[in-house]
Amino acid sequence: MSRQLGFSALVLSLLAGVPLTPTLAAAAECASLFALTLPNTTITMAESIPAGTFTAPDGQVFDDMPAFCRVGGFSTPTSDSHIDFEVWMPTSGWNGKFEGTGNGGYAGSILYAALVPGLRQGYATAGTDDGHTGSDASWALGHPEKVNDFGYRAVHETAEKAKAIIRAFYGDGPRRSYFSGCSDGGREALMEAQRFPDDYDGIIVGAPANFWTHHFAGFVLNEQATLNDPASYIPASKLPAIQAAVLDACDALDGIVDGIIDDPRQCPFDPTVLLCQGADADNCLTAPQLTAFEQILDGPRNPRTGEQIFPGYMPGAAAAPPGNWSVWITGAAPGEALQFFFGDQFFSNMVFEDPNWDFRTLDFDSDVAFADHKMAGIINSTNPDLNLLRARGGKIIMYHGWDDGAIAPANSVNYYESAVRAVAGDPDPALGETQKFFRLFMVPGMLHCASGPGPNAIGGAFGAEPPQIDAAHDLLSALDGWVEDGVAPDQIVATKYVNDDPRQGIAIQRPLCPYPQKAVYTGDGSTNDATNFVCRAPRP
Repeated sequence: MSRQLGFSALVLSLLAGVPLTPTLAAAAECASLFALTLPNTTITMAESIPAGTFTAPDGQVFDDMPAFCRVGGFSTPTSDSHIDFEVWMPTSGWNGKFEGTGNGGYAGSILYAALVPGLRQGYATAGTDDGHTGSDASWALGHPEKVNDFGYRAVHETAEKAKAIIRAFYGDGPRRSYFSGCSDGGREALMEAQRFPDDYDGIIVGAPANFWTHHFAGFVLNEQATLNDPASYIPASKLPAIQAAVLDACDALDGIVDGIIDDPRQCPFDPTVLLCQGADADNCLTAPQLTAFEQILDGPRNPRTGEQIFPGYMPGAAAAPPGNWSVWITGAAPGEALQFFFGDQFFSNMVFEDPNWDFRTLDFDSDVAFADHKMAGIINSTNPDLNLLRARGGKIIMYHGWDDGAIAPANSVNYYESAVRAVAGDPDPALGETQKFFRLFMVPGMLHCASGPGPNAIGGAFGAEPPQIDAAHDLLSALDGWVEDGVAPDQIVATKYVNDDPRQGIAIQRPLCPYPQKAVYTGDGSTNDATNFVCRAPRP
């Protein structure tokens, strides 16, 4: 240790049987990190931030912040790399642990909001821009090393540099290291688990975009389905009717009528009930719109083999605020959906390297195969073999909202089941072995990473903070308890706030169960109380 404990503190610590922890640095020592020398790294900032309100460079204002040392820099593992990162370290009260945080979309900036929750809990935290600036993918043209940085290298580089900076500041490295990300950050989380299993002891994987090449082909399918024929476009004004029809068919299947479908895969909804029987209106779909809707539900398939390329989407919360299908799938107007932006950017800038590429030309046989050949090894994190992480005692908690309009939720189920199959042959013991280190929690009524009609405040990247920061309610706390104490999370209590505002109190709490279990109402007491539910395996 570079800084010694005082003699009295040393004696008291030994007498009490308390393990020694690094002393916390004084404010002046934070500035000294500006001179820190690390391989292929330039430190550009080292400043002490006082407790209270902090305004981040992106303009976000964070209150109730602890005092922390803020270190920024960039890493250059190749001549065409420039990976910006920041590391935030509590000036006092460090818990001896580190949390790396993931990004979203095409990244292009550091997500300061992701650094805050862990910092408030006593973690040193770090984030990166994934090696480029800008929210689209134009940076990828002619820059294969930047594509590699985005695909897998930037998060790993940031983990290594952050640990070195933490060690320099506190005099010792982190005792435990965790990673948390959702969406692209979920893809990054699985990439770390698969490719760099020594980086983190525990990993939170939220709604992962891990099957990127097929996922983004699905984006283009939805674009073709709704835009190839202008008559096929489904305006946002029709989404409430779609949602109402689905809930009418399936809401009561779990025994509770609450606007939440606990497992949409079991929903026997027939889309044809929405077909207009007369003039076009907001409460029905025209024949071209119905065809597009059915394609969105089914997902892309190989036209030659019929093989599913990527799962389709669940419509039970299509109209849910603050924007589900109207943001991701249909858009406020034709061509304005985020799925279309992401899909077009990927195929034009990374796959075909042609800014003028036309989404209408995508062939779901040969072009998807080409995308896999060129990009899967860089950007996909679909390898089900997690044995290296498992062997070193690593743990994974994965979660996904059943009503996600950005990433089809069945993708997470598919990946988890592939990981179970990779553990051993027979599925029953393999599931038990898998759940010793990897658990999936599907979230009824949750949209993309957060929000939605169901209880969804569980922490995690981009998610709402739960009312209690403990292993029963908070993903990071649950992961820490699993890694540190060997206590696997048998459930996570999710919270829905009144009007989604924590200041207005709790509306609903329900348990999330390790897949394939589901929360089942006992039949007694309020359905808004988590204690009136039990986790139970589904009937065959």
